[in-house]
Amino acid sequence: MTAFTEIVTIPAIAAIVYAVIDIIKTACGGNEKFKRFIPLIAALLGAFCGAVCFYAAPEVIGANNLVIAIVIGAASGLSATGANQLVKQLTQKVPDLENVNK
Repeated sequence: MTAFTEIVTIPAIAAIVYAVIDIIKTACGGNEKFKRFIPLIAALLGAFCGAVCFYAAPEVIGANNLVIAIVIGAASGLSATGANQLVKQLTQKVPDLENVNK
């Protein structure tokens, strides 16, 4: 059962970071200065979540020490940024190629 919880931890941290960043983006509106720091904020928030997981439930994170837990959390936070960009690119409207050449 512990192997399953170790596998689920990374997507869980990514989902938490994704939701928090989305809430913060909505609260800040279209602030361009904030948008530049989203990956950094996501990495820091993920690192914090990794540290909390390490101390609250060490069997869940699957790390031997705090540094590894922080790195796992930061990588999970950055994957939330990548997931955001994936959704953004897939839902973006494709320009009409026939009208581009005219």
